[in-house]
This record gives sequence, C-alpha cells and structure tokens, in this order.
Amino acid sequence: MNKRYELVIFDWDGTLVDSAERISHCLSLAASDVGLAVLEHDQYKDIIGLGLPEAFRKLYPEVECTDTLERMRDRYSHHFLGQEHAPSDFYERVEVGLEQIWRSTLKSAVATGKSRRGLDRVLNVYGWQNMFDITRCADETRSKPHPQMLEEILEETGIAPENAVMVGDTEYDMEMAHRAGVDRIAMGYGAHDISRLSPFSPVLEAHHFDEVVTFLSPQ
Repeated sequence: MNKRYELVIFDWDGTLVDSAERISHCLSLAASDVGLAVLEHDQYKDIIGLGLPEAFRKLYPEVECTDTLERMRDRYSHHFLGQEHAPSDFYERVEVGLEQIWRSTLKSAVATGKSRRGLDRVLNVYGWQNMFDITRCADETRSKPHPQMLEEILEETGIAPENAVMVGDTEYDMEMAHRAGVDRIAMGYGAHDISRLSPFSPVLEAHHFDEVVTFLSPQ
C-alpha cells in the first residue's frame, strides 16, 4: 500500500512540460549574442532546473564579468519569450493527471527554476493562476539544490516534510528534496538520465505521468 501524502510538489520544465530543447536552444543563442562560446546541447540541458544566475556560472565559470552574465540573461529572456508565443507542450497525460490530482484531497505546489514572471505567464495562458496551492520560483528564493524553496512551501502550507513528495526530472530536484527531508519521485523522461536520479532513493521511478497519478491515488 502506498504512503498517503498530503502535498505533492512539482518541478515544471522537464517534469510537466517538454521544454529542454527550447531552453537549450535559447541558451546557445544568448551565448552567441554576448560573444561566449556555444556549448554542446547536453551541457545546456544539464543545467535545466537551476536559477539562471547559477546556471550561467556553472556553464561559464571562467566569466567573471557580471555585466556579461547579465547581458546573457537579457538575451536568453529575449529569445525564450520570442518562442513562447506557443508555450512548450505538456508531456502526455499531464493535464489530465493534474486535473485528477486537483480533484483529490492532495495539496499541490510548484518548485521551479523558472522566474516568477515566466511561471506566471504560462499559468495565465492556461487559466491556472489558482490551481496550485503555492508556487516558488528561483528568482524569489534560493536556487535548487538548496532546500529553501521547499522549506518555504512546507512552512506556508503547514505540512511536515514527511507528508510531502517532490516530483522532478533532475538531480537538482532530488538533492533539494533530500536535503529538505521530502520524499522523491524521479521522472525518467526529462533533462537528466534516470541513472543520475536513482542514487537519491526515490520512492518511485516513473516514465509516464500516469504512473505518478496512480502512485499518489488512494489504494
């Protein structure tokens, strides 16, 4: 019998939406715009989930000029917004699964490396402004894998760590949840290979969103 959770916390990019290619492409365009070396696709894909400042520092540790990184942030936002006239597609059955979760007694939250502006924009597109009980973004707290994002969600909802579960596709999600004392569901179709998530002892390794919904449903 599966454990009964009170709160499920979702990552966004790579967990709910298939956005890795778009993010990687926009990062490469931004790097080119500011005169930085364009890296391999997998290098850009690797930092998905981090806040932009942390991602840029990991990608380009040799760049000490904050003005250069700030210009890259601006160019990334420019390119990403230019492609967001149509939001990235949800993975198969995500919308149906989320609606099923919202009809249950589970509280739901989002903990994402996206900016507040970026998350609010896509939630507005789908009319989901009030569908999650709480959301946290990387530019209003500390970036993953620091646990502060989850600690704030738990404090605001009043739910103990042992009664919550984090659903994510990167080792940053898994490490953040582990450090916060929150159980983990590892998604095997996102930015990081499942082999990078397994060492964090997830309660479930899922390769389709239906598996998550089934796992969270009362037995």
